[in-house]
Amino acid sequence: MKKQQRQEDIVKTLRSSREPVSGTTLSEIFQVSRQSIVQDIALLKAANYNIISTNKGYIIVDPAPKEKIFKVYHSHEEIGDELYTIVDAGGVVKDVFIIHDIYGKIQVDLFLATREDVDAFVAGLKEKKTSPLMKLTNKYHYHTVEAEADSILRAVEKSLHEKGYLITGE
Repeated sequence: MKKQQRQEDIVKTLRSSREPVSGTTLSEIFQVSRQSIVQDIALLKAANYNIISTNKGYIIVDPAPKEKIFKVYHSHEEIGDELYTIVDAGGVVKDVFIIHDIYGKIQVDLFLATREDVDAFVAGLKEKKTSPLMKLTNKYHYHTVEAEADSILRAVEKSLHEKGYLITGE
């Protein structure tokens, strides 16, 4: 096994483990010396992997996802397109919420990450003949969008802006 492939597999192993993985265990898995594992870990750390050495072994801590709230406006018919715009850019739609004049914040968790998720959500609205929250606030509403990087959130923002869904300047 080549060194680069081994390092990728070490990252996968650490990510899939709920507990620290010892250097000895890693050396047995990859059939290399413990010193080779120590060197691999050092190189992975230098490549900005957040690997922490504990007395029980190595763990990897992935950075927390980034979030941004977008205020949007569109018609009922454009719900699917708006949500596709977000997931196609790499975002995850965590929720939808409105700020109601009387009731305050009304929020519903969504967790839409793929076009299939969006299709199921839109189909649910149609099947149940339910009105979306935006109906209560004249089509204005908010989405909390999660992504692995700020660049993805910027891409979501740009795409929403280009389609005329994004409300800015407030």
